[in-house]
Amino acid sequence: MKKVNFALVKLIQFVVFAVFTFVVIAYFGAMVLLPLDAVAILVKLMGAVGIHGFIGALIAIPAVGYLCMMVYKTPGLFQMIVDTGVDLIKIGKTKVEAFNAIADTVKG
Repeated sequence: MKKVNFALVKLIQFVVFAVFTFVVIAYFGAMVLLPLDAVAILVKLMGAVGIHGFIGALIAIPAVGYLCMMVYKTPGLFQMIVDTGVDLIKIGKTKVEAFNAIADTVKG
């Protein structure tokens, strides 16, 4: 029975590891994809107004770049975004390591 309990603890530990890995990748991936999505939306919006897609992209890319620069220059905002991701990593690491103590107790 100890082997089954140990395997169950390790399985749950892997699931928690996989979930936190997914969350961290999704968080930082969203930070990369948000500006790209803003460019795509602005190009489509300019296309609806009648501006050709290439010209719309030439206008949208610097506009989104300027918005990203404003976020970067806003005191504390960029660091808070990065710290939130780093906190997710630390919390995940702590939770995954907490299973080791449980597994040692179950193993005996």
